[in-house]
Amino acid sequence: MASIATSSSTSSPATADLCDDFVTSPTRLSVAGSGDFRDYGGIKKFHGQIETVRCFESNPLVRKTLQEPGNGRVLVVDGGASTRVAILGDMLAKFAQDNGWKGIIVNGCIRDSKVISELSVGVKARGTHPLKSAKTHMGERGIVVAFGGLEFVPGHWLYADEDGIVISEEQLKLDSKL
Repeated sequence: MASIATSSSTSSPATADLCDDFVTSPTRLSVAGSGDFRDYGGIKKFHGQIETVRCFESNPLVRKTLQEPGNGRVLVVDGGASTRVAILGDMLAKFAQDNGWKGIIVNGCIRDSKVISELSVGVKARGTHPLKSAKTHMGERGIVVAFGGLEFVPGHWLYADEDGIVISEEQLKLDSKL
C-alpha cells in the first residue's frame, strides 16, 4: 500500500515499485529511464530533496554547494549536456559524501570515475571526460532546471536507481516494500 511519507527513511525505494504504486496517484510523478544517465557512484539507489545548480563548463558553484551540509539532499547539476569537460571530479564527489549529500545527477560529464565509484554517494551522469571544467563563472543555484525529459524543482523529491529516475512533488513511501 502506498502513502505519502510522514518521516524520513534511510532506505531508498526502487523506482519500479514507486511507479507501480504511484503512477496513477494524485501525486504528480515524472519518470525517466536509465538510458540518458550512467551510474558512477558507489551508491546506486538513493533519494532526497532536490537542490539545483545550472552551469556550463564551469563548476565553482557546484564546489561551493557540495561544501555545504547536504542534509540528505540530491544535487542536480544542469551542465548543458556538455561533453567537452567534466563538471564533477573525485574531490567534489568526496565533498558530497563527507557533507551528507545522498547523490548528484549531472547533465554533462564527470571525471575520476574509478575513484567516484568507491565513494558512498550516488552519482549519475551522461558520461566521462578527463578535462576539468573552467572556473570562470559561477552559474545559478536554486532554480528549476529541465533535461532528460524531467523538470527538477528545488524542494521536490528525487528517487534514483539502476532503472531510472522518479521525481515527485512530495516524499513517497512504500509501506509494504520498506
